[in-house]
Amino acid sequence: MVDEQDHLLPIANVGRIMKQILPPRAKISKEAKETMQECASEFISFVTGEASDKCHKENRKTVNGDDICWALSALGFDDYAEAILRYLHKYREFERERANQNKVGGSEDKDEASNCKCIQAGKQTVIPPPLECRVIEKGNSSLTKPS
Repeated sequence: MVDEQDHLLPIANVGRIMKQILPPRAKISKEAKETMQECASEFISFVTGEASDKCHKENRKTVNGDDICWALSALGFDDYAEAILRYLHKYREFERERANQNKVGGSEDKDEASNCKCIQAGKQTVIPPPLECRVIEKGNSSLTKPS
């Protein structure tokens, strides 16, 4: 039997994300973290399930970023789909540039760990730029696109 906790995001990560948007001295109850943990996990499962169904109908086994964007739009989360699609394009561009630098730079760049944001098991791992998020005030339906 699979434990329900295995299907949930780690509560410490959920709490950390929640704290980022709140004022520094704000407190978050255990109940609030658990509620958000369940909601976020269910949302991810919901969107991923829709993307997986699309892949199954297309006889594909791998869900990719475009499938997630499609699922978000299909489920009515168009604003999220647009934001994630912009991030996906930036991420892919970043990965292409990194691959080109590795081809051009050869082994020189592999020794320069100071150029990396993250180092794992002796290999360079560069983390892509973070997704831009904006808090929109209630009642404000106008969204500005980042430049």
